[in-house]
Amino acid sequence: MDMQRHVLSVLVENEPGVLSRVAGLFSGRGFNIDSLNVAPALENGVSHMTITTYGDSAIIEQIMKQLHKIVTVIKVMEYADIPAVEREMMLVKVQAEGTMRGEILRTVDIFRCKVVDVSATEMIIEATGNHEKLEAIVDLLQRFGIKELSRTGSLAMRRSRKTD
Repeated sequence: MDMQRHVLSVLVENEPGVLSRVAGLFSGRGFNIDSLNVAPALENGVSHMTITTYGDSAIIEQIMKQLHKIVTVIKVMEYADIPAVEREMMLVKVQAEGTMRGEILRTVDIFRCKVVDVSATEMIIEATGNHEKLEAIVDLLQRFGIKELSRTGSLAMRRSRKTD
């Protein structure tokens, strides 16, 4: 079975129950939503959902067809074969005492992160990037002792077409 990561973009009319119906399609087919981000779109009364999940491509295709059947769904796209920009934001609270502080600051600098809060024993780091970059940052910060972690989930947008 082809269990790969899928990023879906779903434009919906902003009405009560839409999120429940969309989530129900996934759970009804035994798929877990890995991350879900919903916010207002440019048009009034429209919301943009970015959904990430891991699963079989054939089932994702079925889910996309079912999403199109929901009356309040305007547009559905998967970013598998479409050039897109994907970003996620994360806050990480790490243990930061003594000599570890300098090493943490070097790591933060390499990944172009920001330290957004500091105490005598901890730091909160803000990181933005694609899914793989954030996973790499978590792996590196693990050795310092991650005390807390919060992530937004992915946002994605089709890249602009290049003109010659």
